[in-house]
Amino acid sequence: MSQRHEVDLLVIGAGPAGLYAAYYGGFRGMSVALMDSLPEAGGQVAALYPEKIIFDVAGFPSIKGQALIDNLVAQAAPFEPLYLLGNRAEKLDHGPEHVTITSHRGVEVVAKAVLITGGIGTFTPRPLPDAEAYEHNGLVYFVPKLDVMAGKDVLIVGGGDSAFDWALNLEPIAKSITLIHRRDRFRAHEHTVQQVLNSSVRVLTHTEVSHITGAGQVEAVEVFNNQTDERETLAVQSVIAALGFTADLGPVKQWGLELDKRAIKVDTTMRTNLERVFAAGDITEYPGKVRLISVGFGEAATAVNNAAVVIDPEAKVFPGHSSEG
Repeated sequence: MSQRHEVDLLVIGAGPAGLYAAYYGGFRGMSVALMDSLPEAGGQVAALYPEKIIFDVAGFPSIKGQALIDNLVAQAAPFEPLYLLGNRAEKLDHGPEHVTITSHRGVEVVAKAVLITGGIGTFTPRPLPDAEAYEHNGLVYFVPKLDVMAGKDVLIVGGGDSAFDWALNLEPIAKSITLIHRRDRFRAHEHTVQQVLNSSVRVLTHTEVSHITGAGQVEAVEVFNNQTDERETLAVQSVIAALGFTADLGPVKQWGLELDKRAIKVDTTMRTNLERVFAAGDITEYPGKVRLISVGFGEAATAVNNAAVVIDPEAKVFPGHSSEG
């Protein structure tokens, strides 16, 4: 990956609002880059509920979370946005006609405008023993494409909706599934829990990961009962760490933005108090704010169209209709 990029618009956050902003920036003739701390596009939707059905997106009576993300990626694809995934936005520097964002990996993006769509902030996966050594080598935090687990022995760690959704949806695809949870009570929806318990999925309670082994790739996981210390080695090729994520604004808090708790204050054009910096989606705050995906789409379009004038003073805020040839 190149360490320095120059674009018209940098979108920080590759969730639904960010992906739609990438499309809209391309539609407005901008070069666009998306930066996100997660290794996959989709933000909170892909990380926490990819198989959940969403009912309040305009034009879709119902759509699964991951299908929505796939459609948004496809919508932006003709404009070839640059994806800088696995990069947490760390540092902001202002120039006279640009903003420079540097990631924690040293990737530098010089943009004429920045749009922050980071949802509820930076997601950090809750850790498992030996996780760092096996990330992308059999250990994952979410599963955007179920078929990658076809024919594998899979261990799912967690007791929430994501863990049980993946167990239920992977059961007909994977060779075997074991789900472990450190307690005997689950946070997932009761109906989903019952479906999993009635399936071929092996469910172990009061059970935690001791360590992961394998020659560069996950091959086995030792687990232990946290009440009896009884241990068992599971032969698996994939581990899904569905322990959830901690969210925080992180370095963004040091950028000089006007904040309201964990949200960024914006005006009606989605401008922040910093020149050339806009925000949209769940991360924003203003009177009457409603945190819905559908609202985030509108805010992203508003932000991009107002950023267009900042990027090119001769441009107009109104973009014209996309249906006009």
